[in-house]
Amino acid sequence: MKQSTVDALVAGGLDPAWVDDLVRRALAEDLGDRGDVTSQATIPAGQAGVADVVARSGGVVAGLPVAVAVLDIVLESPVAGAGIEQHVADGDRISPGDVLLTVTGPTQRLLTAERTMLNVLSRASGVATATRAWADELAGSGATVLDTRKTTPGLRALEKYAVRCGGGTNKRLGLYDVAMIKDNHVIAAGGVTAAYDAVRRTYPDVDVQVEVSTVDMAVEAVRAGATFLLCDNMPPAQLREVVTAVGPQIQLEATGGLTLQRAREYADTGVHYLSVGALTHSAPIVDIAMDLRGR
Repeated sequence: MKQSTVDALVAGGLDPAWVDDLVRRALAEDLGDRGDVTSQATIPAGQAGVADVVARSGGVVAGLPVAVAVLDIVLESPVAGAGIEQHVADGDRISPGDVLLTVTGPTQRLLTAERTMLNVLSRASGVATATRAWADELAGSGATVLDTRKTTPGLRALEKYAVRCGGGTNKRLGLYDVAMIKDNHVIAAGGVTAAYDAVRRTYPDVDVQVEVSTVDMAVEAVRAGATFLLCDNMPPAQLREVVTAVGPQIQLEATGGLTLQRAREYADTGVHYLSVGALTHSAPIVDIAMDLRGR
């Protein structure tokens, strides 16, 4: 990858080595042992072309540095006249017909890169678009939309990047960076306090969040030392009870069964966060295409 692409990935919080591995695996999946047989058969190897990457539907764009990384890798051998012109930035709102990138290079290579590049852009932009709808709905409420671990296997870093592009906030990245005490942990450990104490003894430097489903559980968790509670499947009235019971110093997150139509109602209970698995597990793609200009 070009240094400018590496710099853009780092600036967005993406690991260039992870992106390089992702792109090469995606290309290998597409090309197999023979490569792009259609393009190799129909297009002379020396033919140059210009292509526009165009939005077919509206939304919020995300994934451009990864798309550029695809092009860098496919065009990795020096090619005279090859270039990439970027017309928008990640996080920008786009409309049907907007040109996101213009790419110049050998036509065969452009078509080889096409599907991998579009898969990245369409998927990431879909997540960013879904997130932006929630962020807009919560604007001014004091509550923030969070993502979850309900991500596409192998694409978590990309999808969580897309959430940031859409105005959301990442929660934990995996099982390693935050201890999340859920109902099964409570059952296995013998209670909320026992589970909390066990995590604190074993990993004293790790942030801990406790999932609660009743006001009594919330109070018990706070008495054990918890400062961050995940309120699971609580209706707004019950959330207000928890807010009153634990006080303003405790961070509260609502989750479970949340809908965009009721987002503001939940935010107005006084919770700090709404976590929404649908940002990543159910976001429809943004339709993006690559159009080769005529000769």
